[in-house]
Amino acid sequence: MSLINKEIGEFTVEAYQNNAFKTVSKKDILGKWSVFFFYPADFTFVCPTELEDLQNKYAEFQKIGCEVYSVSTDTHFVHKAWADTSKTIKAIQYTMLADPTHVLAKDFEVYIEANGLAERGTFVLNPEGKIVAYEVNAGNVGRNAEELLRKVQASQFVAKNGDQVCPAKWQPGAETLKPSLDLVGAL
Repeated sequence: MSLINKEIGEFTVEAYQNNAFKTVSKKDILGKWSVFFFYPADFTFVCPTELEDLQNKYAEFQKIGCEVYSVSTDTHFVHKAWADTSKTIKAIQYTMLADPTHVLAKDFEVYIEANGLAERGTFVLNPEGKIVAYEVNAGNVGRNAEELLRKVQASQFVAKNGDQVCPAKWQPGAETLKPSLDLVGAL
């Protein structure tokens, strides 16, 4: 079953950002584009490489009006402990959501019951809180923040220009496609 156009459920979770704790709820994400970036756990091997890659592109996400939320099933206290012991994680400026009760992982359907962890799921949400793009990777396959940024940009373009579609490898400013009436049924 596809999660495209699914509106995420109500949630309120604790979070860690810039050496401070805060609470984040669904109402905080509405009205702007957002990325939910699930990863299995703090203090692991692949996760810091992904989170650093995402941090390196964070200013570009902000520039296009998109907020980034990393999510693991760890608590906000564990996020802080990780930042306190890792230069890579300490440099992260986006919000790290804590999901120890698995409310988010279950809602986004990335919860691994047997392990109590989340899959590597990446979700792009529109300002209405609906999923417009997503992918889920095996735990041993890292993701690419540059490609994620491109997906957000393409999703934003299509939201503004619904009669046009973005072809493979589309970049902002590149040509788009306008489906003909003959092809509309094939989409």
